[in-house]
Amino acid sequence: MQSLDGLKFAEMVQMGAHHLFQNANYVDSLNVFPVPDGDTGTNMNLSMTSGAKETELQASEHIGKTAQALSKGLLMGARGNSGVILSQLFRGFGKFVEKEATINAKAFAGAFQAGVDTAYKAVMKPVEGTILTVAREAAKKGVEVAESENDIIAVMEAFTAEAKASLERTPELLPVLKEVGVVDSGGQGLLFVYEGFLASLKGEPLPKKNDATLDDLINAEHHRAQDFMNTADIEFGYCTEIMVRFEEDKEPFSEEQFRNELNPLGDSLLVISDEEIAKVHIHSEQPGAVLAMGQKYGSLIKIKVDNMREQHSAIVGEDHKASAPAPAKKAEKHPYAIVTIAMGEGVAELLRSIGASYVIEGGQTMNPSTEDIVKAVQEIGADKVLILPNNKNIVMAAEQAVELLDIEAAVVATKTIPQGMAAILSFNPEATVETNQKAMTEAFAHVKTGQVTYAVRDTSIDGVEIHKDDFMALAEGKIVLSTPALKDAAEKVITDLVDANTEIVTIIYGEDTSEEKASELIQFIEENYPDVEVELFNGKQGLYPYIISVE
Repeated sequence: MQSLDGLKFAEMVQMGAHHLFQNANYVDSLNVFPVPDGDTGTNMNLSMTSGAKETELQASEHIGKTAQALSKGLLMGARGNSGVILSQLFRGFGKFVEKEATINAKAFAGAFQAGVDTAYKAVMKPVEGTILTVAREAAKKGVEVAESENDIIAVMEAFTAEAKASLERTPELLPVLKEVGVVDSGGQGLLFVYEGFLASLKGEPLPKKNDATLDDLINAEHHRAQDFMNTADIEFGYCTEIMVRFEEDKEPFSEEQFRNELNPLGDSLLVISDEEIAKVHIHSEQPGAVLAMGQKYGSLIKIKVDNMREQHSAIVGEDHKASAPAPAKKAEKHPYAIVTIAMGEGVAELLRSIGASYVIEGGQTMNPSTEDIVKAVQEIGADKVLILPNNKNIVMAAEQAVELLDIEAAVVATKTIPQGMAAILSFNPEATVETNQKAMTEAFAHVKTGQVTYAVRDTSIDGVEIHKDDFMALAEGKIVLSTPALKDAAEKVITDLVDANTEIVTIIYGEDTSEEKASELIQFIEENYPDVEVELFNGKQGLYPYIISVE
């Protein structure tokens, strides 16, 4: 094959996405730490699925247009660091071929190299032995082979073979991978995508790897976010999505004008367009009016309208709501807002109580996508926004969201809930976004974070022998103890983090423990550190019986 067009590339994308989907659970299992939130496979799968759906909808014989559709879908659907890096790889690919109707083997390899260059620029501190290394070494081999090989299939074969070899070398670059006995999970996910590409080019089927279903993976990310609001609080009840294909005999399309026309009809408005198609998402009471506005510019090629009140009632149940504590209401409009991410109803309430304007349900096992963050910011309608990820795997998606916003916004790169709490408490509503970002970053730098969770497999890390179902004590992200006793793990965290300068310890206990057990930790601190003040909150978070802040 000496030429590749957009339709064939679209088939490659579908096959790559399908192969990754089949193996998402396996990729999750490669997480180095044996914690129950290893979600690289889930994040990459959901990101790639978003890209594949957009590609399917906008597939064109023109490879530049098809590649741009993939880039757009990946950008909006990117979840976690692995998903963001995946989106950047194909963002660079799409930019390289955007003006090309077809490409030859040399351009094919060059596009992958352009993707690598884009991804490396997007990562502040690239780490070798990761998905970036696999992508870089594979692209380098592809470019070398394409110098003397005109067959695109042969180039893809060399490209995929080198990606596999590079993946196998990742433990030599990252000692922790070698210690645990796994390869890099992100690199493995990328290899599955490349293997799908190659199978498509060769016309070969893919073997099924596991029995996971797409619903299993998609539903895992939500975890009853609906429980945070009441059906009656839904102001705009119809989630309306349309796609418009532009037509010459209709009004000339202007994305800004269309957005301004739609804005009075609801909230959570998102408009994305290229030369041929506009994609719209909006929560509105007038879905018919949204459709009519779209038809001014062309034909409707996709219409989806969901009654969110009916969906919400079906999920949470009216009887449940009647007996449950009053849920948090939808965020009010703010001129200056803080958007943050948290897992657990109690944690969300705590963050709101100290100043968060909007809390996105997410965190471990359910990283929100770039699009989720953009929609949350748009729903608030603030002029200035600060975004606090509270999770190291969400920082890149948050930064990518900022690039898509048309208001003044910045990311305060918090990586834990305690860091997020400290940052929010230092917020100054009179200061600029830039000044707040700097001050809030300085504030959370003085906070130490401890966590207690459980092990999902046997392993050994940093000399700590870990057994499945043991409780693990994590001090500043490092595993310091593995034990069958929850109390011992929690006390180890406190012992490792509290020092002579400590003034306050905040204990946030989750749904896997109780206030009575948490109170035992207060007694432990009072007996051993009498000068330290202690605060206790019911965070209702899953997976982590304790999150501990030390200041």
